[in-house]
Amino acid sequence: MSNTTSSKSKASTLAKLQALITGLQKQFPNGQFTLGNTVFTTAALVQTLQSLIDAINAVNTAQANAKVAVAALRVTVATVGPVVLALKRNLLAMFGTATDILALFGLEPRKAPAPRTGQELAAAAAKAEATRKARGTASKKQKLTVTGNVTGISITPITAPALAPPSAQPATATPTAAPQGTAGK
Repeated sequence: MSNTTSSKSKASTLAKLQALITGLQKQFPNGQFTLGNTVFTTAALVQTLQSLIDAINAVNTAQANAKVAVAALRVTVATVGPVVLALKRNLLAMFGTATDILALFGLEPRKAPAPRTGQELAAAAAKAEATRKARGTASKKQKLTVTGNVTGISITPITAPALAPPSAQPATATPTAAPQGTAGK
C-alpha cells in the first residue's frame, strides 16, 4: 500500500482507510475475503486497516512532538550558547597554555599563528595597496591635500510669482487658434 499512498497526503490516506473500514463493516459484516493466498474475515481486515491508521497517527504525533522539541532546542541554544562561549573564553584566559587543566574541561589551548615568510608579507602588502587603489581610499594626510578648484560662481536669484487673489468667476476656456497655413484655404 506504500506505493499507492506515497504521493498522497496523510489526511487523504487516513480518510480513505476509514472509508474502507466503514464500507466493509456495513456491506460485509460477516464476510470472508481471499487476498493473495491469505483468507481474511471482515474483522481481520478492519483490524489490519486500523493498525495502519494507528501507525500514521503515531507518525503525525511524533512529527509534531519533534517540531516542538526542535523549537525548544533553538530557544535554549540561543540563551545558553553565549554563556557557554563566555565560559570557554574565560577558561582559556585563566589557564592559557596549561593543556592538562584545559583537557579537564574538554578544551585545547589556542594555537599560535605561524610566522609569515617574507614572501607572504610582501604579497599581503601588495594586495593591500592594490585594494586601496581600487577602492579609492586614502590616508588622513592624503585627504588633506585634496581640495576643490572653483573657477567662478554665478548666483541666480529665484523669485516666486506673486500669488493672484482668487477670482470669484470660474475660468473660461479660450478658443484655440487654427494652425498656420490653413487659415487661407
